[in-house]
Amino acid sequence: MVENKAATNALMLKKLLIFTVMMFLFGYALVPFYEKFCEVTGINNLLQPDKQSKEIQVDKSRWITIEFDANIQGLPWEFKSMQSSARIHPGEPVTVMYEITNMSDREISAQAIPSYSPRFLDKYLKKFECFCFTKQVLKPKETKQMPVQFVIEPSLPAELQTMTISYTFFELPANSSVIKK
Repeated sequence: MVENKAATNALMLKKLLIFTVMMFLFGYALVPFYEKFCEVTGINNLLQPDKQSKEIQVDKSRWITIEFDANIQGLPWEFKSMQSSARIHPGEPVTVMYEITNMSDREISAQAIPSYSPRFLDKYLKKFECFCFTKQVLKPKETKQMPVQFVIEPSLPAELQTMTISYTFFELPANSSVIKK
């Protein structure tokens, strides 16, 4: 009876280990499958930025002002936009550089979370490249410059002439993954 129970337990442990390894491999394989699915269906607009930027027509009949804000939450970092604002035509591609510096004596991982004013601006904002898509890791006293490339669609309501794009960096716990938004 004891030998039978030990054999049953060993078999169950073996099955659970195989199941755990299979689930890990499945989770690991989901990323390339997801990227391919998004590419095929056209869901993820980040995979074809050049094509999209060429399809958007620039509205030269009006100007909009975009203000850039940079914040940190509980981090020993300095974070700033290299320009405080930009005056552009809707549909015109924009590149803005941001700079972050780790002022501490330890390596820190963080991620920027965007926010917009007015709140619904994200419907008209198409980002091609942004540091907010990935976790940022800075070594002690390290400084990085990072671009944000985007376009504001010409379908933006005409009464909107000034808007703000803001990023706030939050520290990520050790061994954490990227925050999805």
